[in-house]
Amino acid sequence: MAARVTATEVKQIIETDFVDTIVDAFIAGATAVIDSALSSSGLSTALMKEIERWVAAHLVAQRERQIKKAGAGSANVEYIGVFEMGLNSTQYGQTAIALDTTGTLASLSLKKAYLRAVPNT
Repeated sequence: MAARVTATEVKQIIETDFVDTIVDAFIAGATAVIDSALSSSGLSTALMKEIERWVAAHLVAQRERQIKKAGAGSANVEYIGVFEMGLNSTQYGQTAIALDTTGTLASLSLKKAYLRAVPNT
């Protein structure tokens, strides 16, 4: 499916120095994820577009280190750390999860556990 959002729309929610053609590459990735995970979810077109925008911003944030705090004295910069995996690792991904009322994106970020029965011999 064609992208639902534009680079301009993604740049409305995340500051980036990436040119539009680079942001378009992240949009393509977001479109693929949304099409795969949510295409048959029954979500409205408007909501799918908004989720795609936030997932694209998440992918941009994953590529660019996001500044948490910058100081002029001693020229120090503190970056936002990645403490989670998947969409939970950025505020943009977390917003996409919150917008997805089906819970599908949240389940993609969960770690899977496997149990195997071992016979007692």
